[in-house]
Amino acid sequence: MRGCGASPALVRSGPTEDSGAVSELLPGEDFAVLEYAGGRAWGYCRGDHVTGYVEAIALTDPEEATHIVCEKSAPVTAEPALGATILAFLPMGSRLQGHEQGAFLATEYGLVPLCHVRGLDEPESDPVLVAERLLGAPFLAGGRGGEGIDATGLVQLALGLCGIKAPRLADQQRLLGTPVAPGTPLRRGDVVSFGYGVGLMVDDLLLIHASAEAGKVVVEPLISIDAAMEYRRV
Repeated sequence: MRGCGASPALVRSGPTEDSGAVSELLPGEDFAVLEYAGGRAWGYCRGDHVTGYVEAIALTDPEEATHIVCEKSAPVTAEPALGATILAFLPMGSRLQGHEQGAFLATEYGLVPLCHVRGLDEPESDPVLVAERLLGAPFLAGGRGGEGIDATGLVQLALGLCGIKAPRLADQQRLLGTPVAPGTPLRRGDVVSFGYGVGLMVDDLLLIHASAEAGKVVVEPLISIDAAMEYRRV
């Protein structure tokens, strides 16, 4: 068993750099290695069992996480002070092991403001609010973080921060929760699947999703989606 280091690592369908990305490991997430070959590790993501190849150099010894980044990104500094030099940023969903030190979480990477993280035993209550923190984040096929994210990655990440374990792939997300019967008013947090996309209802009219067409995470009227749709409630 290995863990993702300080930087996200794309999970690719093949062992070469030009192989398509199927997902992304975020810092602190576990990866079960089945084989090493040519600087790549082949295995599966422990969180959602997506199989693929990652760069072996991106993996490190796993740690038992205590906190998770809940903002679009969290700054890491060397000193517990406002205005301290920022060493790096960790994307939303990064899992950290640390202890509180004043207004910061002390981790192996440095100090992270507590206002940017939550305890793993303190899930949020509104996945739409989580998704809205990523408004404008660029669309990236296979991406799951603030530097780039795809449609299913956004839904998985938003639900995950609310303690709802969600699968990674579109066909699996179509089985989330229970179906919303035709004619039933949609409500905030309902999952909408359409074509190759998926998103969350902001209210009964608006949808938030990572749009390949727009190239970023957007909120738009559900009526503007020109595709057959399925609705699920989680």
